[in-house]
Amino acid sequence: MTYTTHLVTDEQTFTELGPEWAELYRRCEAATPFQSHAWLHSWWLSYGRPGRLRLVLVRHGGELVAVAPLMRVGRPVPSLVPLGGAISDYGDVLLDDERGEDAVAALTEGLARAARTALVDFREVRPGGAAERIYEHWSGPRRRVGDSMCLELPAVPMDELVARLPSAKAQQRVRAKLRKLTSLGVERHVVRPDEVDSALRRLIELHQLQWQGRKVTSEHLRPRFCDHLVRSVGPMVRAGDAVVTEFRLDDDVVAVDLTLLSRRLAGGYLYGAHPRLRERKADVAVMLLDACTEHTREGGRGTLSLLRGNEPYKQHWRPEPVVNQRLLLARNHTAPLLSAVVCDVAARRRGKELLLRWKERREHAGGGRS
Repeated sequence: MTYTTHLVTDEQTFTELGPEWAELYRRCEAATPFQSHAWLHSWWLSYGRPGRLRLVLVRHGGELVAVAPLMRVGRPVPSLVPLGGAISDYGDVLLDDERGEDAVAALTEGLARAARTALVDFREVRPGGAAERIYEHWSGPRRRVGDSMCLELPAVPMDELVARLPSAKAQQRVRAKLRKLTSLGVERHVVRPDEVDSALRRLIELHQLQWQGRKVTSEHLRPRFCDHLVRSVGPMVRAGDAVVTEFRLDDDVVAVDLTLLSRRLAGGYLYGAHPRLRERKADVAVMLLDACTEHTREGGRGTLSLLRGNEPYKQHWRPEPVVNQRLLLARNHTAPLLSAVVCDVAARRRGKELLLRWKERREHAGGGRS
């Protein structure tokens, strides 16, 4: 029985793929929640553009065994890029773990045909992702470059995370913050599936309130993002791919957290917290991490991911930096596109390094004058 490859470009078929996509998702250990049908289909409804959908499917005897969820873009060069865009921390393909290299070969060949005059540009692939198998099998020009950094902790109880802190004084401070949360009477409530929609709308309200007057990711405040969360997370909660937690103080919901779950990791995706918590001297970061550790106890997850971003409060926990990969795949006639992207990546990286050095020199000079 041979493997067959199909290219899907219409939204209706994408919608109808939901049940068998979910079955394939369960058979791909490397998958993250950002590859679930609920997340990607909802993302497409909020962010997709007609005519650009490119889903490469592989079937064996009618069973779906591999999917590359992509869309075509024209800038900066013609490319096939993962669905999910900037609001997704990881991009990848789905490959049935029970299938061998024949399935990988079929998906690779399907990608080559779908790309035609475009570059295949897999962004934000977590090390160990299924797309690495495509990269290894690709026979044309290819390059691997670094993408965003994610910070990861071991999936251990909160007491063990506290024990990782570098000094006894730091450990004592965190334990005092945990006792403070208890003395304030902060209570956790895991939201039921039928409560998810209202809880997520409350999350967005609190997120906007906590960042009022400060720099914030503007996309998180747009209606299309809220629509995407409400539409996608309910099914994900029912499937065990997400959990929404409310934090209550004096019977009021003062914080809401969204944590995404997969076989390998749990990751805190987004939260909203009322300024009242900080006014009451509650450490929100400790509160959220303590709750998140509860979600790593089941399912054999080995990683508690802090996802993308190198914020100082994350570094406090001594996480391991893990750099996502950008896998660039070209055919011989599209090799110039690959070279252009690699040059652009190098130029941007060099620009960031120069800007950082300029800021460091400026700070040093300012310190010398004071």
